[in-house]
Amino acid sequence: MLNSHMWRKSSRSGSGDNCVEVADATDRILVRDSKLGESSAVLQFTTSQWSAFLALAKTR
Repeated sequence: MLNSHMWRKSSRSGSGDNCVEVADATDRILVRDSKLGESSAVLQFTTSQWSAFLALAKTR
């Protein structure tokens, strides 16, 4: 079940709900819309895909 994971959002997102939440799964990273919570669609990335995304984001 995807909603049983510990979801977290960036400390830079402030107190608003307009951000995404991330959760670690055994073999993947999960991302969802914080506004929708448990009813949000969940994107799933492999750990290598997530690492590549973070590396690129850090260059922007």
